[in-house]
Amino acid sequence: MLASSALSLLQSAGIMGRSFLRGCEELPGGPVVTCAVLSCRMTRHGKNCTAGAVYTYHEKKKDTAASGYGTQNIRLSRDAVKDFDCCCLSLQPCHDPVVTPDGYLYEREAILEYILHQKKEIARQMKAYEKERGARREEQKKLQRAAAQDQVRGFLEKEAAIVSRPLNPFTPKAASGSSTDESQPGPSAAPPSKDKDRDKDKVLPSFWIPSLTPEAKATKLEKPSRTVTCPMSGKPLRMCDLTPVRFTPLDDSVDRVGLITRSERYVCAVTRDSLSNATPCAVLRPSGAVVTLECVERLIRKDMVDPVSGDTLTERDIIVLQRGGTGFAGSGVKLQAEMSRPVMQA
Repeated sequence: MLASSALSLLQSAGIMGRSFLRGCEELPGGPVVTCAVLSCRMTRHGKNCTAGAVYTYHEKKKDTAASGYGTQNIRLSRDAVKDFDCCCLSLQPCHDPVVTPDGYLYEREAILEYILHQKKEIARQMKAYEKERGARREEQKKLQRAAAQDQVRGFLEKEAAIVSRPLNPFTPKAASGSSTDESQPGPSAAPPSKDKDRDKDKVLPSFWIPSLTPEAKATKLEKPSRTVTCPMSGKPLRMCDLTPVRFTPLDDSVDRVGLITRSERYVCAVTRDSLSNATPCAVLRPSGAVVTLECVERLIRKDMVDPVSGDTLTERDIIVLQRGGTGFAGSGVKLQAEMSRPVMQA
């Protein structure tokens, strides 16, 4: 009965021919053969299938992206890559460019504002550090004074216990004891100090505040460094280390706004080759001219003379300009961006 209903269903769906279905009916164990044929003709699960018995990789990846857990990776496109003549801070074409000894290009206004901001931040951190340091010194002085007072109090208590009192032989011991206690008061307990009451008033009753929990520890500020660092390389940076850069425009008649809209804006100052992210460039420190590395290797390194200003060059005067990449992995620039987030364990 079951086999005939299954075969009629298959025949109505048009999945198999009539001759094949008749063969399945004639064979012994026809339902088993039919089920085997059905399992062979089944397609794979869809990406959004919710009735599958297996938690697929696509479903896990989709749920991870939607839940906010797990590290996400994305490959940067060509639009997200900085051009070689753009500032590393503003990401805009430079109007008054300067370069660091490591080859990072900045707009003069942007990098000077950054250095000023860093100095203000260092001064603020140093002020907070000095304030905390003074508070720790005062606390240590209070602890030392309290320890000295405890020693004096203990010494006086021992001295008071050693001194003997004369007894009156004409009075009984009980009476004498009571009279002596009344007439000669001994060392009594000191009245409660006002400092303790003040300390109790300062203590907050909110025991649930994280700073008042037993395991909470006072944060200790570290002494900040007074050195201003480069935002890209992290190395020390001074204003005197910045070298002005002078790009040679492709067409002198085009203004700055017209240069921004062009893909090829500048050329080598010596060979007149076009400059782009695909062309390794270098800056000559004496003149600030931008030339290709091929020109440096073939022409400039032979006599080590600046072809623009005529000054003698050293290895330190040739600054290799950092490029932004071309969008291809072969350019040597890391094009994979990662964002680390908490991991959800399945």
